[in-house]
Amino acid sequence: QVQLVESGGRLVQAGGSLRLSCATSELTMSRHTMGWFRQGPGKEREFVVGSPWGGSETVYADYVKGRFTISRDNAKNTVYLQMNSLKPDDTAVYYCAARRGMLARTTAGDYDYWGQGTQVTVSS
Repeated sequence: QVQLVESGGRLVQAGGSLRLSCATSELTMSRHTMGWFRQGPGKEREFVVGSPWGGSETVYADYVKGRFTISRDNAKNTVYLQMNSLKPDDTAVYYCAARRGMLARTTAGDYDYWGQGTQVTVSS
């Protein structure tokens, strides 16, 4: 069974930075599109970023563009989400996801595997 394990979430002040990690030993990240989603209190789960494999363009949600950056270390089977200039509205549980397809889809239902999530809280 595929397990994605997120880490790095914590309480941070507005304007601060965090780096989330997502690691797995059960799938080959270099052959999967990796994504991050988030779910804030009382909100639906929403797309943050998708990093495709095979050379297609990384897709960011407008509300994180310029502040968040996804990166991969395929040798470590780990994907990272660098989050800068954090805002209270970024408070959410952040989920790592993987899909077998080569494109970065923005819909949660298009992803095959999910982590348990890591809590990010941004105080004002």
